[in-house]
Amino acid sequence: MTDDPNNKTADKALKTNLLNADNWIRLLYMLLFGLLLTIARMVIWVVAIVQFLFVLISGEDNTNLRNLGQGVTRWVSQALLFLTFNSDEKPFPFSDWPDTELVEGEVILAGDADEQTTAELEQSAKSSTTPNAVQNAEAASNDERNEDSTDSNTENPPKDRS
Repeated sequence: MTDDPNNKTADKALKTNLLNADNWIRLLYMLLFGLLLTIARMVIWVVAIVQFLFVLISGEDNTNLRNLGQGVTRWVSQALLFLTFNSDEKPFPFSDWPDTELVEGEVILAGDADEQTTAELEQSAKSSTTPNAVQNAEAASNDERNEDSTDSNTENPPKDRS
């Protein structure tokens, strides 16, 4: 049996990697950030639920909660980058809390979003290259409505009163 120099080099590299204290310390940080990510997920849920309650009650969101949510989200991103070896920079508390942009804006409520979406769809249909796009969409919508009413009529036919 001959000694392969490549095999000895690989064994030496493996031994060096296994005995490298930095790798084991990183594992401890990874476990810590994995635990903190679980806590962050709960914090995000609490922020989302409380924010939803603010919108229900007052009709407006809470800027402080929005900024907290943004900060936690950015921290989660930093932690995931560290865990996946895409970054060697450890996130908070070993570095500064991530910067957040002070977001000022209004909440689009569900009814407003439906109206806005419908208007955007109509506008995009009008600006499409086929001039009959809107007519085709309306015809398809009418066909679906007619099929629905036909189906309901066949399921419950009117009773003969004679």
